[in-house]
Amino acid sequence: MGRRRPRTGDDWKLLAEACTALLERLPELVEEHLRELHEYEPAYGRIVPYDQHWHEAHEALRIGIEMISARRDTPRRDLAHADELGRRRAEQGMPLELVVHAYRHAGQLVWDALIEDASAFPPRLAALTQSATIIWSAVDAQADTASEAYRATELELRRRTDEQLQALLDALLQGQRSPEVTSRAAAGLDLPEHGRYAVVVLRHDRREVPEPFHRRLQGAGVRFLWRMGADCEIGVVSLAEGTGLDALSELLQGRCPGPGGISPVVTGLAELGRARRLAELALRTSPPDSRQIVRLDRRMAGALVVGQPELAGLLVADVLGTLLELDPADRAVLLETLDVWLDCEGSAGRAASRLYCHRNTVFNRLRRLEQLTSRSLSRPRDLTEMTLALDAFRLTGAGAGVA
Repeated sequence: MGRRRPRTGDDWKLLAEACTALLERLPELVEEHLRELHEYEPAYGRIVPYDQHWHEAHEALRIGIEMISARRDTPRRDLAHADELGRRRAEQGMPLELVVHAYRHAGQLVWDALIEDASAFPPRLAALTQSATIIWSAVDAQADTASEAYRATELELRRRTDEQLQALLDALLQGQRSPEVTSRAAAGLDLPEHGRYAVVVLRHDRREVPEPFHRRLQGAGVRFLWRMGADCEIGVVSLAEGTGLDALSELLQGRCPGPGGISPVVTGLAELGRARRLAELALRTSPPDSRQIVRLDRRMAGALVVGQPELAGLLVADVLGTLLELDPADRAVLLETLDVWLDCEGSAGRAASRLYCHRNTVFNRLRRLEQLTSRSLSRPRDLTEMTLALDAFRLTGAGAGVA
């Protein structure tokens, strides 16, 4: 409880005698200390087994009493013990206020016992009174040391827990489906094991410093957990019952830097690996210069193309082979006309407005496309092949640099 000796050698000797006498009562003090702690808060007994708590309290009180009459140059064993005990209590999950209360209570108990024992010896009582400030300063130092050690350990434990939870989330996103992983992740992340989920993959330029998305994305019925990758941000989205992809897509658009992909809704944490792969597939359907965040269920044709790159190359060569031999600028005009015409649902008039040309110009370009590809846009099968070939050309390496 202290280490500085009183003002005179006689005072120090009297104080040492008082401490020696008090050590003989140590088991009694420990019993009283624990009984009053448990009466104050029963959680003491639930957190630390009684035998262990008794031993620790006995050691702490013994060291504290011995330090009261220790010489100035004596190492602060009481502070070393307080540091160790503070860390241990944090690991045990005892609230910090109970740790501090135990130190204050122990200090008061020792002080009252010293006063009681010294009351029959006026010189000893006087020496003790002169040391009051030193003793209570030592109690404060012990409580402060234990608190600092507790907080440091708590931060370290929280960091380890966060790392473990992130590792569990990463394992799920990598496709692990074991019941142990999913149950631990559900408990640690406070997520329903069999809830409704979607995965979002957002690609970003590492030269940019993206604002942490989770700090600004909020929506009713939607909860995000984000993981930073080398060149993308992966979000696990927990969807409340009744909340669908429309609400999620609306929330993401304009708030997150694209491009990005959104998976279909999956059921359960065990399906997050599949959802991540589908979200990445959706992302791959975005052209290189796109900033959109797209849903896979709205990009199925493009997903089929990018999911089979070898077949996509064969499709481009078969359907657009002759077209690819044109001058790049001429080819770009024809492909853009086809793309806009498809977006306008086959309306030459609307396509002409978007292309800033006459509708007859649109018809002429489309007829030329039909001649070059030996396919007719009026035949459903031919139209399907040309649409898929256009997607393949734009979304694979063959389409790089095409307007």
